[in-house]
Order: sequence, then C-alpha cells, then structure tokens
Amino acid sequence: MEPTAIPPLVVALDDADSPADVVDALALGHFAAGVEPASCTARLARVRRDAELLPVGAIATWTVEEPGRHVNLARGEGWTCRSTRWSDGAGEVTVTAVNAELARAVLAEATLDATDPEGCTDETAVVSFWYDRERCGPRTLERELSVASWETIRRNYATEAAVAFDTVMLLTPDQLSGRILLAHGPAGTGKTTAIRALAHAWRSWCRLHVVVDPERFFSDPGYLLRVCLGDDDNDVDRQWRLIVLEDCDELIRSDAKRGSGQSLARLLNLTDGLLGQGLDILVAITTNEPLERLHPAIVRPGRCLAEIEVGPLSRAEAAAWLGATVATPNGATLAELFTLRGETAKTTSKAPTALIGQYL
Repeated sequence: MEPTAIPPLVVALDDADSPADVVDALALGHFAAGVEPASCTARLARVRRDAELLPVGAIATWTVEEPGRHVNLARGEGWTCRSTRWSDGAGEVTVTAVNAELARAVLAEATLDATDPEGCTDETAVVSFWYDRERCGPRTLERELSVASWETIRRNYATEAAVAFDTVMLLTPDQLSGRILLAHGPAGTGKTTAIRALAHAWRSWCRLHVVVDPERFFSDPGYLLRVCLGDDDNDVDRQWRLIVLEDCDELIRSDAKRGSGQSLARLLNLTDGLLGQGLDILVAITTNEPLERLHPAIVRPGRCLAEIEVGPLSRAEAAAWLGATVATPNGATLAELFTLRGETAKTTSKAPTALIGQYL
C-alpha cells in the first residue's frame, strides 16, 4: 500500500491522558503514515540512571518527566526513536524507520551499554518481580536478593520437610516429573525462605519470577504469556523459569473452580496442558491451607513435582535449635523460635474496651 493511501493518524485526548501519552502518539505518526514502515522494540531491565536510551548525538525534541517514568522522543534521518525509563529500573525503546535494517541499527545504538550487569554472587540471586500496571501492561522489576544455601538453613525445618527439600534442591531439568512445587503449612514456618534457597540451588539453570498479583496474572492471558515467554526470542541460552505464587489459598482450594473462575483452569493448563508444552516453566505455590482442603487436581501425580508440608518444629527439634531447654510443648514455628531467641520484637498496644452500643 502506498503511503498516500493510508488514512491519517487520529488521536483523541481527554483529561485521563498525560504528556507521556501524547509523546507515545507522536512517535507513531510517521509509522502510521507509511513514511517509516519498519519498527522494532527492546524491553530492558536494570537501566542505568544516566542512560538516555537514544542514539549517540541524538537530541530529544520531546521530553516528559513525571512520577514513575521519563520519556524521550528523538528524530533523525529516516528514523524516530521513543524511549521510556521507569523508576523501577525497567526501560523500553521503540524505533520506527524507513527500513528494517536502519530500525535495528538505531535500536542497537540506543540500547548499547544502557544496562547494568546482573553482578550476582554466590550469596545473591537476581529475581524478577512482575506486576500489571493499568494502561501500561505487565512490567518487571529485577532485584538482587540475598540468598542462603540450603545447607545453612536446613536446620530451620522439621525433619520430614527438610528431607523432602533435600531432594528438590538437587533436581536438574532432566529429572523433573511434574511442573508444580507446592509448599503448604502454617504462617511463619519458612516456606518463602525455602523458595529463596531454590534460587541459590538452581541458579545454574533456573531463575525465579515472582508474580505479586496472581489474580491479575491468571485473569489476563496476555500477562500470563508475557511472564512465561519473556521478551527473548533466542532459546539457545534460555533458562527455566520458576514462577512463584505466594499465598494463593483461594486459587487452589477444593472449591476453587467456583470461586476463582478460570484461574485454576489456566494454572493447570500452564503446568500440564497445551499451554505448557514446550515451555521451560515451573510453578511454585505457597499456601497456609492444609492439604485436605486443596484441589485434588493440584496434587495429583504427574502434575505435582513435590508437595511439601512445612510445619512447626517438634519440641525436641525446637530445643535443639535453641540450644537450651525451653518450654515449647507443642513445638514451635521458625518465626516463634526467632522470637524466643530474642531476634525479633513485637510492639503491641491494648486498646480500651468500647462501650456497648457505641461505634468507633
């Protein structure tokens, strides 16, 4: 189609739009008119604070600074470059050009040395945190987290849980017999800490992706695919992804089909259906629900890689952990043990009793 045959770009603005939205629309002008029919985009993590995300020598003709993001728009001979840098360290660069070769060249120059290396050590791991921003789509925030090896924290777990985690920590991709790792038990027993230890144990072949809004994750197919597939089309060096969903009690209860709509179905399809075929995806779920209240489809053989009950330490285990004889007749959770050892403190305030018949 000739450029003259393409309808003009029409943009409608209202008070819900921001200057950054105007720049986004301007960036599409030459593309919509057919003057620059080629386009390519790069999404970045850990963008350096001083990175302009523009080609060398380019001057931004439109600049927007607003809470949460910085947007630049620059034009050159045969190309347009729009860059966005978010306060969480993520970035995005889109280039339109007269041909694909020029678009790729401008994009490569704009993103050259624009990010910081991961720089993780044996005591840290890079973890991606995903969230869905209204009107902006899924975003990821990468952070280096301190992680401890399983050997250093194993004593924090009851014997049965520790033995189960021993096996999981040593798994390799060719030993996987399922796609769901389920850790269930009371709050304060160390379920999340054990998942972080997996980041250390599996760091050579798998990376953690924590979804902070699982209800949105399963309700939006585009969000789900973005987390599962990422932006890397090169599968040569692609790592496995362990998608972490914390405290998903409502999602995996026995009545989840009624209460959570299609969320449970999408989880099952992701781990044991057409959606999951060919994807290097594992899903770790933590919940406070007891096993008997969980949906049987979650824990069936072949789908569940491991189902581990993370419970309190027994009285003898708690005493050994503390190194002293302490009255814990029913055992203790990890959180309670730290409190007994004086490493945590709780501030409380006793509110006055309200008079009957009055509202606060």
